[in-house]
Amino acid sequence: MSTFVLVPGFWLGAWAWDEVAAPLRAAGHAVHPVTLPGVAERAGASGEFGLAEHIDDLADLLVREDLWEVLLVAHSGACAPVGGLADRMPERIRRVVYLDSGPLVDGARLFDLWSPDYQRTAEASVVDGRLPMPSWEYLNGQGASVEGLDEATLARVRSLATPHPAGVYRDELRLTGAGAALPHALVSCSFPLSQVRELIAAGHPYFAGMAGANWELRELPTGHWPMFSRPADTAAVLGELAAL
Repeated sequence: MSTFVLVPGFWLGAWAWDEVAAPLRAAGHAVHPVTLPGVAERAGASGEFGLAEHIDDLADLLVREDLWEVLLVAHSGACAPVGGLADRMPERIRRVVYLDSGPLVDGARLFDLWSPDYQRTAEASVVDGRLPMPSWEYLNGQGASVEGLDEATLARVRSLATPHPAGVYRDELRLTGAGAALPHALVSCSFPLSQVRELIAAGHPYFAGMAGANWELRELPTGHWPMFSRPADTAAVLGELAAL
């Protein structure tokens, strides 16, 4: 049995992992899907939430539930708080898994990885310190592919999505390097692995933190939202990584 902490990307709560968590639990794993402060059922929480608060919240979970040997999974924009947690508490983590995501380097911001158009659109959309979910059409055009999602799924996810604290993408991630030696994995959905390897070699900012030898690379061809488009296969590949 392994212990998973599943951290969703922007606008999503723990609910996003329902169809991934079920087969993992059926296989005997302990699974902790996360809702970060200011999102989903925690959207009504007061205060300004930034990257530090999200890292603190994940750290509190590990301590509160006494979690060790964790497979820490980051979907999309969860790479920032997950990277911060791995740096803070590496002794509790067995492997960091990036699901159609990638690690941030020290001093980086999610904002800096976005296209200039998305930067402008995001900042113009912020209301009360939170970023609403853009249209599916816009996200798809910005690289967050909706491949594999039917109209019913698009509508369901849209109905459950909530605005995301803007501080999370505006804040710099500060790292000490304490988590750098941890085993890491990438499950690439939007990019074939051949292209990922080329981007790593070229030093592309999305993959700048993947130059080390402690990486397992997996491919799960689908869009940017594999927990909705291929949930059983997402659970299967996470189970494979847990067995390493």
